Amino acid sequence: MVFSEVVSPRSAALVAAVLLGCGSAPVWANGAQGVQRDIPTHAHPKQYADEWECDRGYVRDGETCRELRVPPHAYLDSFGSSWNCERGYRQRNDGCVAIDLPEHAYLNGQSFGRGWECERGYSATGDSCRKIEPPPNARATFRTYGRGWECIPGYAPHGERCAAIVAPAHAHLTYDAYGRGWQCDPGYREAGDGCIAVKVPANAYPTYLALGTGWECKRSFRAQGEACVAVAIPANAFLDRSGRDWECERGFRRELNSCSAIDVPANGHLDYSGDGWECDRGFEREGNACIEGRAQLSDAR
Repeated sequence: MVFSEVVSPRSAALVAAVLLGCGSAPVWANGAQGVQRDIPTHAHPKQYADEWECDRGYVRDGETCRELRVPPHAYLDSFGSSWNCERGYRQRNDGCVAIDLPEHAYLNGQSFGRGWECERGYSATGDSCRKIEPPPNARATFRTYGRGWECIPGYAPHGERCAAIVAPAHAHLTYDAYGRGWQCDPGYREAGDGCIAVKVPANAYPTYLALGTGWECKRSFRAQGEACVAVAIPANAFLDRSGRDWECERGFRRELNSCSAIDVPANGHLDYSGDGWECDRGFEREGNACIEGRAQLSDAR
């Protein structure tokens, strides 16, 4: 039997293409130009481009993929095209060397390039951890830089010691009051390095504010210069939440210094805010009136 008698021309072409492809490198077609390109060993086509990329553990070298050399105490990164050193090691040239951990130190994930930090109570000095000796009235901190200690409340650093903070008259010590370590008592305010009495007007009370007037008006009074004046509440109004102003009652609208009643037309009602109105269901607003909606008029006809 002759081959051409049993196989159609189209099938013969397909079989020939398959036989030709056997034993050769993988290829894929460039859809835009119809060009067949070879994929090197240890590579695969990119998902969204007519290109190729190396398999995990290999890196591109021209038109080939060479195996990535992972040194001892290292592992492939998440992309598979590079490597990282294991914990306790750091990169040096093309390898990983053990981190020399001094006494009283612990690994910390390559912080500050050293890969270690000193324990509490010790500070880094070169490649070692020096025991911190806090001065009187100080305590060690978690910080591994700087002094490694801080003054306790009531004391401030002066060089390598902690000096007592002296609060002026009419002041008290704080953890930090504007950097001084003290704050004026109520009824007094800062003036230079001391505290002076605040002149509290009638209907006011002293505050802890170290800056500003040093007093606040009582509820229903508002500041006016150096005095507290009563809030004038008009008819149909009430004192607001701040206690320094007023609001109109529901059904009234503020106009200058008074509250005017809202004129709600027939087939209308007060809106959610209470200082306006809207038409009832089935009615539409037209000027200052509510007229029957067009849908209802059409149904009536």
